[in-house]
Amino acid sequence: MRILAALFGVCLAAGTLHAQRQDFEVATFKSSVPVPLGTSININLGTFRNGTLTMTNVTLSECVQFAYSLVSQDQVAGPDWIKSRETRFDIVAKTSPDTDLDGARHMMRSLLADRLKLVDHTEQRPFSFVAVVPGKNGSKLTAAKEGPAQPGTSVRGRIVGQQMPMSVLVSLLSRFESQLFVDRTGLTGRYQLTLEWVPENDPTRSGATLSEALEEQLGLHMERRREPLDVIVVERAERIPIEN
Repeated sequence: MRILAALFGVCLAAGTLHAQRQDFEVATFKSSVPVPLGTSININLGTFRNGTLTMTNVTLSECVQFAYSLVSQDQVAGPDWIKSRETRFDIVAKTSPDTDLDGARHMMRSLLADRLKLVDHTEQRPFSFVAVVPGKNGSKLTAAKEGPAQPGTSVRGRIVGQQMPMSVLVSLLSRFESQLFVDRTGLTGRYQLTLEWVPENDPTRSGATLSEALEEQLGLHMERRREPLDVIVVERAERIPIEN
């Protein structure tokens, strides 16, 4: 009876793990085409629309960053090659059109385990970063309208989104400002927003700084902090994916 109970417990645990796993219905995952040294390449760090995820010329570190919703590659550790442009991947993965971005991220974790045999773990390390928090009078954000996801635009100095979560906003700010921004707003929805600012060291323009623009346009505030943050540590992974 004890043996049967133990076996039942193992089967139940395995069933629970299987139920938690999420997979794309179909996916192509292949090495990017090599390019001559010094040649510019088009990089897509992750576009997810209508159930289709597209990533182009991405490193393994950038794949992990997308999968775990990390705002900076500084939060990914492992062998040097995982951040090298010499090892790049192209991914197109499809699932149900009603799958949300969080679901796609979980599916990406399964895909990395299947195609690159990725093994990783999470640990915390201290980081200095810019925390984005609600302003003194609360946020001025407008809730996104229901319906299919609409593409936005993002360049340094201007971010426009129709259904943008805070995680995407801080990720874009981290990329454009070359420093780590972290969401500490407590806001879990998706928002219609337009943020326009003048990047530092841009003598050709005049207008609000990023800090001023966040306060005036979105009702958000910047605070400098130093705290432990999650880091995904890549223990091992293959450089050549198992395709299709």
